[in-house]
Amino acid sequence: MPRLPRMAGAAAAAVTLSVLASAPASGGESELSQARVVARFDFGAGRTPESVALERDGSADLTFAFARQVANVTGSGRTRVLATLPAVRNAKTPVVQSAVVLGIARAHDGTLYVTYATGTGKTGVWRIGPGGGAPKQIAKLPANGLPNGLALDEHRGVLYAADSVLGTVWRVPQEGGTATAWARGSALAPAPAPSGGLGADGVKVHGHAVWVSNGDRGTLLRIPVRPDDTAGAIETRATGLHGIDDFAFTGRGHTVLAALTAGSQIVLVRPNGSHSVVLTRRDGLSNPTSVAVRDRNVYIPNAAYFTMRDPNLLVARFPLRLGL
Repeated sequence: MPRLPRMAGAAAAAVTLSVLASAPASGGESELSQARVVARFDFGAGRTPESVALERDGSADLTFAFARQVANVTGSGRTRVLATLPAVRNAKTPVVQSAVVLGIARAHDGTLYVTYATGTGKTGVWRIGPGGGAPKQIAKLPANGLPNGLALDEHRGVLYAADSVLGTVWRVPQEGGTATAWARGSALAPAPAPSGGLGADGVKVHGHAVWVSNGDRGTLLRIPVRPDDTAGAIETRATGLHGIDDFAFTGRGHTVLAALTAGSQIVLVRPNGSHSVVLTRRDGLSNPTSVAVRDRNVYIPNAAYFTMRDPNLLVARFPLRLGL
C-alpha cells in the first residue's frame, strides 16, 4: 500500500505521497478482456480494498484497510462484512498513523489470516474462523513496523508477512506463536528518506520460494526456501516496476500479474523480467493494490488512495496466450 496521511474518523484525507510519483503514465491497449466492476465501495467510510483471497465459490474476501474490516464480495457484488478488527485509540502506525488491516491469506478450510498494523501491541497476524466471526490475534509483530502482504504455506504450516517499514519477511506458525525474522536485507528495505518509506510489500509462496515486491525500489524478488526452511540469498527477478504493490502468479510458471498502485496499471511480468501494461485506468482501475487469479479470471481490488474516487473490485479475463 502507498503511504497515506492519517484519516480523520472515517473521512479520507488528501493523498500527497511522492514516493510513487515516478510511476509510469497509463498507456497502451489493454491485453486483458471483459473488465467489469463487480462492486463499488465507500471511500469516506474507509472501505479501501487492499488485499484479496478467493473462496471456492468464486467470491472474494477483501481487507478494507482503513475501515479495519474483512468482507466477502460475491460475483453479483453483494458485500458482507466477515469481521472487524478491534479499534485502537491513538494508533501510531508508522507511515499511515492509523490502524489498518492489510494482507490476507486463506487456508483450505476457509480460515482467514490478516495482518493488522496499529503501532501498538495489537500489531501482528490475526485469525478469522471460516464464515467470519470475532478475530483473534495469533502472533505479535513489532509495533514500529508495518506488516503488509501475507502468504500462507500450508505444507510447512507457516505464514510469511512482509514488513514494509522494517524491510523484513516475518515467519509465523500457522497455529500461532512467536514470529521470527525469516529474511532481511537491503533489497527488502525502503528507499532512503525523504522519498522512501515502504519497502517489502506483497508476498507469495511459489515454486519452493517466497516472492516479495518492494514498492519503493520497484522490484520483484525471489527468496529460495532451503531444505532446512531457512531463507536463501535474495534474487532480483524484475526491476522498473515503479510503485508495485501486491501481485499474483498466472499459473505454475513464473509469469506474474502485478498491481502498480499510483499509475493505476496492471502489468504482466515475464519470467525474464520484462514487463508490459495489460490493464489501465481506462478499464476501470483506480489505484489497484493487489491481484488474484483463478481459471483465467483476474480479481483486482482498487483502493483509490490517490484518485480518491471509485474504490472497487474489478474482474477481468486474460487470454491463454499470456501463459498459464
